[in-house]
Amino acid sequence: MPEGPSVRKFQLLTSPFVGQVVAKVGGSSRKINVNDLNALRLQDSQVHGKNLYLAFVAAEDPLGPTEEEALLQRETASEASSPAQGGQEQVCAPQIHLQEEGELQELLCSRSEAPDAAEGPGNWLRFHFGLFGSIRANEFSRANKANKRGDWKDPVPRLVLHFESGGFLVFYNCRMHWCSSPRADPASDILSVEFHRGQALDALRAADPICYTLLDQRYFSGLGNIIKNEILYLAKIHPLTPGSLLALSDLERLLDCAVQFSSDWLHSKLRGKGLHPQIYQKEQCPLGHAVMKETLGPSGGFKRLTWWCPQCQPVVLSGDGNPSLGTE
Repeated sequence: MPEGPSVRKFQLLTSPFVGQVVAKVGGSSRKINVNDLNALRLQDSQVHGKNLYLAFVAAEDPLGPTEEEALLQRETASEASSPAQGGQEQVCAPQIHLQEEGELQELLCSRSEAPDAAEGPGNWLRFHFGLFGSIRANEFSRANKANKRGDWKDPVPRLVLHFESGGFLVFYNCRMHWCSSPRADPASDILSVEFHRGQALDALRAADPICYTLLDQRYFSGLGNIIKNEILYLAKIHPLTPGSLLALSDLERLLDCAVQFSSDWLHSKLRGKGLHPQIYQKEQCPLGHAVMKETLGPSGGFKRLTWWCPQCQPVVLSGDGNPSLGTE
């Protein structure tokens, strides 16, 4: 499912429509009544981690919120924080084709996310994107290959919003529900200027395998499986190394890699360029070493496909000289 950089790009696609009135709706969603969006004005668009939030108000209010009201809404949103689990990403173009076993893990994961703390009626529509989830502006997604039955069928949108200006937004493979305010903690968002390095470092020092901690959305909102694999390789850290065995300098370097890689990925997306992973879904690392692949995750929890290079990312020895491969 899309990670932070992709969802931020989705949000930029929605921004030009803020202030416009919905003239017609469509889509296959059964989670909400799409007709409820008719004649509403798109008031605001925000992204927090892997979630997109769109605010709608009655069209009779032509001015929308005042500057003070908008500031108050954002402050309220930043105070309503709640944990969720991370996952995989797939975007419209360019695409990284996921292996079938990885797809199953991510589909299972998508069902595990906790509901918003602000659950209930409200004017914010929350979007959480599933595998191959995406947004298109002023165009529909078209099939680029036949399905398993040999049929060429275009993806079916979950929601289509046509605006009075003539433009439209199309939402694919996403879950939607209404809430009273966004669930948000900018301090945990790796792409936010308010990202709290100290809080993140404290989380990384836990005795859990480092690859589990990186996907904890309470501390690394927006960080998903692709980013996890890539930054662990860049930092030369074995994915099952307990964070408590790593030096502070190693954790600092890992954190630097997380922020830099996520930012670079976002900038590449905004320039229309694709991701060129070094370890994710690779058989060899850039130095030519054979890559290991295994499904890793906490006992009783959801697991992710993980790629690493045993030579570039060696096992860390515990205090007694024994290899440490996690706490399971």
